[in-house]
Amino acid sequence: MGLIFKIAWRNIFRHKGKSFVIGTILFLGALFMTLGNGVISGMDRGLTKNIIEGFTGHIVIISDKQETDNVLFTLMGKPIEAIGNFIEIKKVLNKEDYIDKYLPVGRNLAMLLNEEGGSPGNGFLLGVDFAKYRAMFPDNIKPVEGTIPEKNEKGVILPSFARKEFYGYTNIWFVPTGGKLIEENFKKETKEKEEPVGIKVKDSMVVMGFNDKNTTMDVRVNVRAVVRYNTLNTIFGHFALIDIESYREAFGYFSAESKASEISEDKKKLLDMGNENLDMLFSENTLMTENKSNGKADVKFTPAVKQEKSEVVDVDTGAYNLVFIKLKKGISIDDALLKMNKDLKSANLGVRAVSWKKAFGLIGSMSTVIKGALFLFVMLLFVVAVIIIVNTLSMAAIERTPEIGMMRAVGARKSFISNMFLAETGMLSFVFGGAGVIVGIITVNLLPLFKITSENDMVQLLFGGDMFYPVLSMSDIMLSFLQLAIVTFAAVIYPIKVAKSITPLDAIVRD
Repeated sequence: MGLIFKIAWRNIFRHKGKSFVIGTILFLGALFMTLGNGVISGMDRGLTKNIIEGFTGHIVIISDKQETDNVLFTLMGKPIEAIGNFIEIKKVLNKEDYIDKYLPVGRNLAMLLNEEGGSPGNGFLLGVDFAKYRAMFPDNIKPVEGTIPEKNEKGVILPSFARKEFYGYTNIWFVPTGGKLIEENFKKETKEKEEPVGIKVKDSMVVMGFNDKNTTMDVRVNVRAVVRYNTLNTIFGHFALIDIESYREAFGYFSAESKASEISEDKKKLLDMGNENLDMLFSENTLMTENKSNGKADVKFTPAVKQEKSEVVDVDTGAYNLVFIKLKKGISIDDALLKMNKDLKSANLGVRAVSWKKAFGLIGSMSTVIKGALFLFVMLLFVVAVIIIVNTLSMAAIERTPEIGMMRAVGARKSFISNMFLAETGMLSFVFGGAGVIVGIITVNLLPLFKITSENDMVQLLFGGDMFYPVLSMSDIMLSFLQLAIVTFAAVIYPIKVAKSITPLDAIVRD
């Protein structure tokens, strides 16, 4: 074996032109395969972190009446079916030990009315309890202007992207309540260098829901804050956050406040009483008692109906459209979906659970397509490298016919010739291919330092976020070496066959 490696090493230097070509191909192939693996892993990690951790969670619960699983980016803004029994759904979710957090939300398309008489705008609304939303997604938004509302506060949180879109529709620039136009932010978001002239500045907006099943209303809401999503702001920025009760009012949904104002059972009994019973109820004997212990008549009024305590409205009693669910670490989405749908169906709640990719519709599908395209690109590099190396090694074998024929003439077996070619290619692969993997690892770690960003939706999906951030795990590095090894063995099979077919007679004829 030592003799084979010694001869292989000598042949590499004797035919350094061909060796350099093969080595360069192996280097570039290993480099780009490593980079491709890094981009794919970075995209996977980015989408997982940014979409699951910052917007939807792993699973989304929707109504059984919902025609499609795509409930976030629906075509033409088709309304999402309402869920009116979240209180019962919550009981089931609280029993599932694999669930980390969950958040009910309203989601639909709304019209932004133009009070100046111009064209209206439109945009997606997410109706939420602000405190619960921040508990579910604590680090996904940061204020640009204003202050994010707290628990039980009403208003709308407007993403900077949506504000820019609304400005394009209506020529109205929205600012937080009591705020004013900040020229620096205006120029930065609109890309306009001129001073803002002729635009209207407002700190509240009038929205009206699109709903083909309920009577919708126009609702005025104060702009509480203008925010930016920390990642995928161009995609997530289509969604403005509004307090859930204002959302329900705009879309004509059953609200928690309306339920809280329902007539109590005691009041219903009072209204159902006949005139005689009412006379008895409010008679002097009923309403007044006399205390003569001190010689004076102290009048005390006894309430006819016990007064109810004023309580904070439980927003969960009203209608929602979706429920976002985060799973505990290490839990498979597919396994969780199977169990959750089984439990929801057995409880007969009229809802079903889908994965975040299905809920995102085209966006979720595009992420899979892009990932597949990247994988095919890596495989294409794989195939091209194999073809070029096969061609180069085959030509080298033919050119070395006299040398190989002489070796066969002095007793070298076919296996010796095979091992010699395999050793030569393996040594080139180890040196040049290994260098390509190492340079690829270094490049992947250096690329985030350049902070390459994009506002294009498709590019952001490719990046897995706003910034290009490829990553390489140990498994990705091992995959690069495995791909390199497969390229080496695949590329050397045919050249070895050519070399083994050379006979001493071929060497004589060639001379």
